[in-house]
Amino acid sequence: MDGAKRVLLGRALRSDALRETLLRKRVALPVFASDPLSSVAYAPGEVLLILSLAGLTTYRHSWWITLAIVVLMITVVASYRQTVHAYPNGGGAYEVVSNNFGRRAGMTVASALLVDYVLTVAVSVSAGVDNLGSAVGFVERNEVLCAVVVIAVLMLLNLRGVKESGTFFAIPTYAFVIGVLGTVAWGGFKALVLDDGMRAPTADYEVTPEQTGLGAWAMAFLLLRAFSSGCAALTGVEAISNGVPAFREPKSRNAAATLAFMGAIAATMFLGVMSLALYTDVHMAENPAHDLIIDGEPAGSGYHQDPVIAQVGAAVFGSGSVLFLYLAAATALVLFLAANTAYNGFPVLGSILAQDRYLPRQLHTRGDRLAFSNGIAFLTLLAALLVIAFRANVNQLIQLYIVGVFVSFSFSQSGMVRHWNRLLAGENGPVDAAARRRMVRARALNGFGAILCVVVLVIVLITKFSHGAWVSLVGMALFYAVMTGIRRHYDRVAEELALDIPDEDLGMRPSQVHVVVLVSQIHKPTLRALAYARLLRSDSLVAVTIAVDPDAARELKAQWRRRKLDVPLKVLDAPYREITHPFVAYVKELRRAHPNDVVSVVLPEYVVGHWYEALLHNQSALRLKARLLLTPGVTVTSVPWQLDSAEAARARAKRRSELHAPGAVRRGTGHRSRRP
Repeated sequence: MDGAKRVLLGRALRSDALRETLLRKRVALPVFASDPLSSVAYAPGEVLLILSLAGLTTYRHSWWITLAIVVLMITVVASYRQTVHAYPNGGGAYEVVSNNFGRRAGMTVASALLVDYVLTVAVSVSAGVDNLGSAVGFVERNEVLCAVVVIAVLMLLNLRGVKESGTFFAIPTYAFVIGVLGTVAWGGFKALVLDDGMRAPTADYEVTPEQTGLGAWAMAFLLLRAFSSGCAALTGVEAISNGVPAFREPKSRNAAATLAFMGAIAATMFLGVMSLALYTDVHMAENPAHDLIIDGEPAGSGYHQDPVIAQVGAAVFGSGSVLFLYLAAATALVLFLAANTAYNGFPVLGSILAQDRYLPRQLHTRGDRLAFSNGIAFLTLLAALLVIAFRANVNQLIQLYIVGVFVSFSFSQSGMVRHWNRLLAGENGPVDAAARRRMVRARALNGFGAILCVVVLVIVLITKFSHGAWVSLVGMALFYAVMTGIRRHYDRVAEELALDIPDEDLGMRPSQVHVVVLVSQIHKPTLRALAYARLLRSDSLVAVTIAVDPDAARELKAQWRRRKLDVPLKVLDAPYREITHPFVAYVKELRRAHPNDVVSVVLPEYVVGHWYEALLHNQSALRLKARLLLTPGVTVTSVPWQLDSAEAARARAKRRSELHAPGAVRRGTGHRSRRP
């Protein structure tokens, strides 16, 4: 099993190798920006699809919608550059909002970001399958299966580590950027210099409007809906601000430079593709089988509507040409890989939330390859379920997409305004004139960005609520509820386990003991385990902790000394952030040093009352027992500490024992008594 894992993921990396995995700007761009760069493949089409509901005459409004989206994109990118400099430790919008508006607002933004990241994977992969399906019949017939397989492959690639997956993703991402910019440049040259009458494959098709004779208010609503759909081009912009710690030094400067480069490229590509789409008369229909008219007849159910970028490529290079095939292949590949933005954003955010006790602690630690493996696997599961539920339908999924994006944008930019207000008020000491001017400019930029994002959020909620945006809001509410429940549970357990009574009351009495006690922190279960260990008849007694987090291990040693515990504490290094191997190796070494003795391992464990609480506790203890029970000469003892919730389990056990007790049926209290 371990051999197969090494083949798929590569050799395990030590913790001190983390510096080697930090990213240069040229690798960070495809790692964190593949989603906003690739959105040019479907965002223009979303604008035209909505406008086509009122007929082709509404396409003339596309210019204004395109310019509005480009202005919004530039503003958001410039605003997030301020965030990168102000909060260089990562966390992005969650960190900004938590620090400036409090815990509840931070959880709201975190919920929005988590939903957005899951949708990024689902939409990107579904769009890639849709593009590939236009050329490969098997993919078109098995879109859901192909999408799930692609998501699984992306998971494996990301489990190998950020740097390695980034290097792999760099080639197709840059190939796509070169292909699109080349298409825009050559198409612009042919249009402006050669006066070439380029025509898209659908230029001569008609579109039957679903809504005719729209009044002023109805037309305004339609235009706002088209604008909100085109704002999908902004998804993933915040990923760089979440992942600042992954950059090489100087982290903030490199992240800000990468963000600016990404914004410039994305805006240029979006503007260029939309311009060529309108110049070449690309025609789209939301329901092409009935609304797209070819030679006077509806296209029919067998018609496959090519995306805007594919039609632009056919108009510029010629359908079937080498350059057209290059653009199509690069587009399909980068849409698959665009999900990598989420695979780098979701696990990092999940780790921060786990550290703050809003998600299970298992999401906080890194795996063998220094990637947040549990977060990657969790994201894969959620995205695959979403793809299956929506049958990999891009048009349906994308309606859910940008709600979470603009919730986080709006909160983040508002939080930055409050951040600058606090600094200008002298919260961190006097501010000199030059610094004050910089802060005032930054506040103005973030304030303008906040206003724009709030306006867009309102537009999105109004225009998309009945088309699927409500599903995103439900998803955000579910994440919020789950995180609230997990935090409440961890807080309750921490309060219950706090050392609020004297050590003597916990049963700490001297005796002759030889045992190894695994400890993670000093609380009631640990002291009870030490007390139990003193009662065992053995040759020695030692407490052992695993330094998964060196800072936490140092703090534990300091607490140990302050409390003057008379049991020696041994700290084991964990260069690969894994508890089981170093502890088992230590126990085996102790066994070899005392071949005629029995090594007794004492593990403090929580006793919980509900199945879902078991997911949050004792996972490391279960893995250790599974390994140690197979080691000759070693015994394992669990010292239970019943949490308050264990009372529910005791009550259930009591009821079951009463039902199955001897004579229960005769007394009318057993199972048979419930039969009619």
